This record gives sequence, structure tokens and C-alpha cells, in this order.
Amino acid sequence: MASTSIKGKTNNPVPNPKTPTNFFMGVVKVTTGTFLGLTLLTTSAIAGGLVGLAVSFRNLPDVRVLKNYVPSQTSYIYDVKGRLLTTYHGEEHRTTVDFQDISPNLKMAVLAIEDSNFYDHKGINPTSIGRAILVNIQSGGVVEGASTLTMQLVKNVFLSHQRTFSRKLAEAVLAVRVEQVFEKNNILEMYLNNIYWGHNNYGAETAAQSYFNKSARELNLAEAAMMAGIIQAPEVYSPFANYDIAKQRQALVLGRMVDLGWITSEKAETAKKTPLYLGKPQAWQSSKLPYVTDSVRKELIERFGQEMITKGGLHVQTTIDYDLQVKAEEIVQKSHRNLVSWGVKADQIALVAIDPRTHFVKAVVGGVDYKESQFNRVLQSRRQPGSAFKPFVYYTAFATGKYTPSSSVPNYSKGYRDGSGYYRPQNYGGSFGGGNVSIIQALSQSLNIPAVVLGQEIGLDKVIEVCRTLGIESPLSPVVSLPLGPMGVTPMEMAKSYATFANNGWQSDTTMIVQVTDSDGNILLDNTPKPKLVLNEWATASLSATLTQVIQGGTARSADIGRPAAGKTGTTSGERDVWFVGYVPQLATAVWIGNDDFNRSLGSGVTGGGYAAPIWRQFMVTALQNEPVKYFPAASQFTRPKSDNKKNEKND
Repeated sequence: MASTSIKGKTNNPVPNPKTPTNFFMGVVKVTTGTFLGLTLLTTSAIAGGLVGLAVSFRNLPDVRVLKNYVPSQTSYIYDVKGRLLTTYHGEEHRTTVDFQDISPNLKMAVLAIEDSNFYDHKGINPTSIGRAILVNIQSGGVVEGASTLTMQLVKNVFLSHQRTFSRKLAEAVLAVRVEQVFEKNNILEMYLNNIYWGHNNYGAETAAQSYFNKSARELNLAEAAMMAGIIQAPEVYSPFANYDIAKQRQALVLGRMVDLGWITSEKAETAKKTPLYLGKPQAWQSSKLPYVTDSVRKELIERFGQEMITKGGLHVQTTIDYDLQVKAEEIVQKSHRNLVSWGVKADQIALVAIDPRTHFVKAVVGGVDYKESQFNRVLQSRRQPGSAFKPFVYYTAFATGKYTPSSSVPNYSKGYRDGSGYYRPQNYGGSFGGGNVSIIQALSQSLNIPAVVLGQEIGLDKVIEVCRTLGIESPLSPVVSLPLGPMGVTPMEMAKSYATFANNGWQSDTTMIVQVTDSDGNILLDNTPKPKLVLNEWATASLSATLTQVIQGGTARSADIGRPAAGKTGTTSGERDVWFVGYVPQLATAVWIGNDDFNRSLGSGVTGGGYAAPIWRQFMVTALQNEPVKYFPAASQFTRPKSDNKKNEKND
């Protein structure tokens, strides 16, 4: 859809209405003789007089600003395939279009009912002025206008709508000025893009889309005549308000066009009988994907400001796939119903999916029901990740070069002292462990003690540094229990971190917006991925190989999707939060289950592997049904980091 501001000269001027053929696809009735000469003479005289009066109106605006005037326009939000999700605007719901992108039928119909002498006068119509003066003198006030189309334009753009003699005089002066600066086609284009057409629709394009589900360029004669008939009292004459009255107005416009000789009576009768397929008011549509569009709106406001969003006519392509988003919401809602039926005390589920190759967000479900709660838990809720945090520890260990997946680590500890006192880690179920285990065993079985011991060995500051590199901004402290995920992070932070693992250490900025353009098509924001390597490739490949064992024979066998996949369960103490975060090379997804009341337990025995992993599996199977099977790169393809400490290499 074209969406351009109204500037300069048009490239497709309307034929002179005095030419006896080809005026807006109709025939113009030619006025000749003395009357035409007198009309033009009178127009010139009045115009000259008004120019003289303009000296008294030194405070009137400079009409030349119209050359660069861009009216308030609606912003449109689309999914990644160009499907409209919602619109943002203030009072004026508008999309401007070029003169050639407006149907000749609509131009002709509007001129017929609003200003049939538009191409003859110089901004004012002396015949109409004389008639209006008589009526207003008789009534003792301004009850009838003599506005030409040009006068209506300057009233809408520059002046108030109060009926006073001074305002009407200013309107006339400005109209003459406009006619001196702009060509007729420019004026008509500005008029059609500015006027109000009812139901918060401003301009021909938005009105056509609302009333007839088509662009302004596609309007036929029947539709154009009905739209032209609406202008004088949009909320009264709208077919949405009263279809019978709208049809009467349509007939009036068509009759006027016949009287002017612009169409034949046969064409008018055919237009009256043409079926009309009405749309519906679009100005205040609710969003089709509110969790998505709320998040996009927030980011747009942060970048461009509120006014630019509601008036700037932005076109925003998001990264979201509409079909996948709808499926994700359905899966979350169905899963929640199942959890309730199974006795799990879970109020909420959140899910977010990211393409690791681009770091584009493909789906984001911030809760079970947006209507009940607009709080987006994917972006706004920091929850303890539990053991889903452990991969950050193990990646850091691999990146030192001291450890491989088969390295042996202690599964026992006497405990540690930190700022909060004495802390001795336990494995799930209360065991204090015993002996040594391989990293593969420790991670696949989600053993707590080896993760804590390893965190102390490699340094928790290094783990936090890795987390920051991966995009986790939530507060983290180097307490002994950090490897067990006791500090809150958002599902989005978890998903984008794992997405970098999925892309073997390559990272782009995570975003929900592909591109933003203004109403002229100029690019304001381009989020084309710019991947950079932020992790060690050997260490990342080693981590992915280890995390595949979590699904193949560890705590997340219920996440098996029949293709290579890696991931990690998370279950916090007291079963307050359960997670599964996992990935394939094409998609990384985080699933969280919990309650908005942080202290409320989901129930005894509720784990990430038992409840979050199956939701992840269902979503991934749906999302990947048209994606080929891909494998993670083997660590052997990359060089292992050099280590200055060989003590663990003997256990490889």
C-alpha cells in the first residue's frame, strides 16, 4: 500500500473540466457564454478584494507550509509475513495516498456534491457566497456556509470549526492564498487525504478500507458515490449508522453527477443497483496478538516516542509468525487446562521461542489469558530458573579448557561459607551425594552438588560474566548457590541465552521488530541480524552434546521430539517454579510454569521434566513440522581452548 505525504506537484493531473471529454472517466457539462465570463470576472474581483483584506490578517498562517505538511497518520503493525496485527493512532485514523492512487470515481463524486466548480474558481465561489450572505443576514448569524473545497481544506488544517464571520473571512483569504501557491490537483489530493469520513477514519484510503475493505484506488462508482455522500455528516450518513440514509445520499450524489453531465442516467441507475459489500469500523480494532503488539508498542515508544507511534504513520514488520503464535497460545491454554485437571496448582504458563540463526522472536505467550491479565511474564517476571541455570556454569567450565563432557567432578561436599553463612549443597531429594561423576552424568541427572563444586572451582564471577555476554541483565550475585539458579531471570533472558548456545556461540541482538519505515517508505529502523561470535565454539559444541543427554536419557526424556535436541529442566525448591529450556539449531524455546504469588507451591512432585518439558515438546513438534532435521556441530571440528591447569585432563 502506498503511503506518502502530500508534497509538491502531482504527476497525473486531472484533465481540464472545460474539455468536453475524459473528465474523471465521465463527460463534463460545458458552461459557455456570458454567464461563464461574468462568473470568472466576479471571482477575480472578489479574489482581488480578499487579497487586499489579507493585509489585515497578518497573523494568519503561511499556506506554503502545506508543501511539507504531513497530517497525523496511523501506524500499522504486521507479522513477519506482512499480515496486519493491529494499528496505533490518536484521534485521527489515517493513511495518506498519492493523487493517482485515489479512484477517479471518488474524485468525481466528491466534486459533484461538494464543489462542482472546483476547477473554475480561484478558491472562492461568488455564487455560493451571495446565496450564503442572504441566508445568514436573514437568520442573524452564520447558518449556511459558502465553502469551496479549498476553503474546507484550510479550515481543517489551519482554523477552528466555530461558525463566525471572522473565521469565514480568514478561511476565504487563506483559500485564495492556497490557490495561488498550489495546483488544483495538489489541493484536491490534500483535501481527500485530510477530511473526516466518520468512525475516526480520516482520509479516503482509511475510509475506503473501513467501509468497503478495499483501497481508495479500487472504489467503483457505487461505492464512491456513497462515500461522497457521507462527507457532510459522517456519523449520520454512514452506512454503519443507517444504511437506508446512506443509500439516499448515494442517490443524491449520483443525481447531481447526472445533472452536471458527468455521467449518464443509465450509469447512475446501474450504480444504485450495484451490490455493496460493507466492511466494519476499523479505527479502534483490538489487536489480534496482544502479547506481541503490547511488547512491540513499548519498544517503539522507547525508540521513537509516543507521538511518533500514534501520528507518524509507521509501518512496522515484526519477527512474529502469526500462525505459530496462535498455535503457541492454544498450546499454553490447553496445557493449563490439563494442569488444573491433574491437580497442579499453576495459575500461569509462559512460553517464548527464538530463531537462533537471527535471534528473531517467533512467538511470545506472556500468560494463559491476556483478557484476564495483561502482565507479560516472558518479559516482566523474574523467576528462579533452578537447574536450568546450570548450563551457564558448565559452559564456563568448558571454556576454561580444563574440562570436557567426560571430565570427572565431585558429587560430594562438606559445604562452604559465604556472606550469608554456611551452605552445604544437596541433590534433589535431600541426598548429599558421594563419589565422583562425569559432567555428562551430573548434567543429565541434574545433580546439584557437582554444579556448586564446579562453580567454586572455575569462579562464579566468570559464570556471571558469561551470563552478561549472553544477554542476562537481571541482578546476579556470586553466592555459593548461584549454579542452582536461586536468583530471578525472565523467560526471555533464558531463551535468548540458549539461542546463542543453539547457534554454537554466534549471537545477534534479540528483537521482535524486523524493520520500521515511515509513511514515505524511508527506513527508520533496520534490525537485519549482524551475528558475532561471543562464545568459544568448542566449548559451546561440548555443551550442546552434553545437553542432548538430558533429553535422551536424563531428566527430560518427555521432551524427546524425534530429532537431535538439547535442553535443561529446572525445578526450584518448594516446587514454586518449573522450567524447560531447550533448542534445536533452528529454534530455542523456554517454557515456565508457576504462580504470580511467588510463595505458592505448584504441588509436591511437580518438576520441569514432568510438566514443562511435555509443553515444550508439543510446541516444538508443531513449530518444526516443516523444518528439516539438523545436527549440532561436533566439538571435534573446533580447537579446544588452551588451559594453564592440566589437573582435570587426566580424567577425560
